[in-house]
Amino acid sequence: MDTIEKVKCLIIGSGPAGYTAAIYAARAEMKPVLYQGMQPGGQLTTTNEVENFPGYPQGITGPEMMMELEAQAKRFEADIRFGFINKVDFSGSVHKCWTEDGKEIHAETVIISTGASAKYLGLPSEQKYLLSGGGVSACAVCDGFFYRGHETVIVGAGDSACEEAHYLSKLCTKVTMLVRKDDFRASKIMADRVKNTPNIEILFNTDTVEVLGDDLVTGAKVKNSVTSEERIIPCTGFFVAIGHKPNTDIFKGIIDLDETGYIKYAQPGTSLTNVPGVFVAGDAADKRYRQAITAAGTGCMAALDAERYLASLEH
Repeated sequence: MDTIEKVKCLIIGSGPAGYTAAIYAARAEMKPVLYQGMQPGGQLTTTNEVENFPGYPQGITGPEMMMELEAQAKRFEADIRFGFINKVDFSGSVHKCWTEDGKEIHAETVIISTGASAKYLGLPSEQKYLLSGGGVSACAVCDGFFYRGHETVIVGAGDSACEEAHYLSKLCTKVTMLVRKDDFRASKIMADRVKNTPNIEILFNTDTVEVLGDDLVTGAKVKNSVTSEERIIPCTGFFVAIGHKPNTDIFKGIIDLDETGYIKYAQPGTSLTNVPGVFVAGDAADKRYRQAITAAGTGCMAALDAERYLASLEH
């Protein structure tokens, strides 16, 4: 019994990149199969308000937008599947991929749109409350609602940390922002926004020692890296906004990655990887822009590049 499924186009991962690739590939009669991955809809499902995606003058929530993109892909008969790919072999002319339950798929073309995931500090106490849902989060916009009227702490120094701190300031009585160095990495406009928000206190040169609590978070022990002074900041929510890691581990040694794990483009201005017939879209390769609209744009590019690749095989 032949249990191997043969497909023209396999898309690994959802989000704006994966779904846009599916829309274009489906309209080109490539009959794409898309596996949604560990986080169906990608990072945008953790974004409350998307105000900068063209075509939504009133804005839209991230989850709604992903549902609309998925519905649009399905309209053109893209095969959207729950589950993920956890192993690949691109050594031969056939691109072999395996799902988490062991199903083998042979794809003529593969579009990688696995995105990126939030980074954490790696403290045992942080992981404990993250896993228990007791007060640690990497998404203020998703979870800030639970801390209305409370005091919260947020770690980070970039634009997204400033954005999340500002968002929390509208819900929480006080937000303490912990910045490891003596200044922000964020753009001036974002840094100024948090500096000018009365209920945000910024502590520079400050590291987190431990997240404190019993069943739920009650505070954070922090240390000033210049004076070595330790103090406890009362809080019920501890938010981490220190960047992202590309979800590309399964491609190590197969696809060319940079030193931080982002997929390298074989030719700048295309979606081509070092493996013929394998293309990349979205945040798995983009460490510069990381926007929904740029991810969608590269999803389109990957589908068009895959279509051209298939056409070249036929001639």
